[in-house]
Amino acid sequence: MGTLAEEIFSRKVGRPVEAGELVVAPLDLVMSHDTTTPLAVEAFQQLRERVWDPDRIAIVLDHIMPPASIPTAALHQITRKFVKEQGIANFFQEGVCHQVIVEKGLAWPGALIIGGDSHTCTYGAVGAFATGMGSTDVGLAYATGKAWFRVPETIRVEVNGRLPKGSYAKDVILAIVRALGVEGGNYRAIEFAGETIMAMPVGDRMTLSNMAVEFGAKAGLIEADATTLAYLGPRGRAKLAPLAPANPRYEQVVELNVGELGPLVACPPDVGNVKPVEAVEGMPLDEVFIGTCTNGRLEDIAVAARLLAGKRVATHTRTIVIPASFEIYLAALEAGYVRTLMEAGAMVGNPGCGPCIGRHQGTLCAGERALTTMNRNFTGRMGDPTSEIFIASPAVAAVSAIEGRIADPRRYL
Repeated sequence: MGTLAEEIFSRKVGRPVEAGELVVAPLDLVMSHDTTTPLAVEAFQQLRERVWDPDRIAIVLDHIMPPASIPTAALHQITRKFVKEQGIANFFQEGVCHQVIVEKGLAWPGALIIGGDSHTCTYGAVGAFATGMGSTDVGLAYATGKAWFRVPETIRVEVNGRLPKGSYAKDVILAIVRALGVEGGNYRAIEFAGETIMAMPVGDRMTLSNMAVEFGAKAGLIEADATTLAYLGPRGRAKLAPLAPANPRYEQVVELNVGELGPLVACPPDVGNVKPVEAVEGMPLDEVFIGTCTNGRLEDIAVAARLLAGKRVATHTRTIVIPASFEIYLAALEAGYVRTLMEAGAMVGNPGCGPCIGRHQGTLCAGERALTTMNRNFTGRMGDPTSEIFIASPAVAAVSAIEGRIADPRRYL
């Protein structure tokens, strides 16, 4: 019938659909977190007394967890009361919502998911059409189990070549943003494909899908394959069938060869301002942060630990590492990564969003500069509007922590 997006919508509504059509479609999951749930609850309560299906709603406390202020604690109180009243079983307090949802097997190939967070598109890494919506839409979905969509056109991004030493999935997505521009994917579904992508583990694929929204995309999809099914099988999704495009018509096909791609850094004031690490090398840093739904996975922590092993972070650069979930934290403990990081002088925080939204665990003050592995560097994102945020891979972050300034990881490998 068409692209991955068209295939998914066609199956959900029970007839062939094409890009541009408006559809009302049944949902497989509705997700919200601690800063979007209270508003969604307010909208829901104007419509119904009971949610449409408590088993297909997932709520995660992660953005400011544990609460950093009295108002934050009040938001958590509202959320917990709603969860208890409605009998919602998928209630989690063990890491970033996007990591936890995938770990729990609540996203799968062909699923249709909306979430009260722009990075809900992360679930496209396992073949789901997943997109962020506002709290009012989420409240309506709590009540009805449906949402309306304009089926998006699709841009296919084919990535080939073997990544050089020192370059990672984060560099690939920054190269894609650089090629398309921060508005290049506006309301499009992105299909990530090619030998480079399909050789990646699910964690690295999540980095790509997560940042699809950073160039305007509605969703960032990767066709499910044996790697996807091997990951999801132990998570209760062992009998899934991969979903593939069928005679697709793409709005655009972008080809990228990463055989000579070096480490990249997204500089202020937006993710589209991408430069080679050499162009900004040597800039002093007040903070290095490794974590978030973009790069807080075990693979990322492993890269940082290998580079920091036997070394010390710079005295005047606070270095913060936050695993994306309890599962990852426990695996990092077992592998010895947490000990390595702490012996190097890094602070390892509880799983959650942490400094990414500027509320706690590493807020920036006036004039400070941070290098992080997060997904966006908008003005004021991590605190004071005069602070600066640079975005790069965990490898760049780790060696920059050692030097206290932006550094090239290739010198350490």
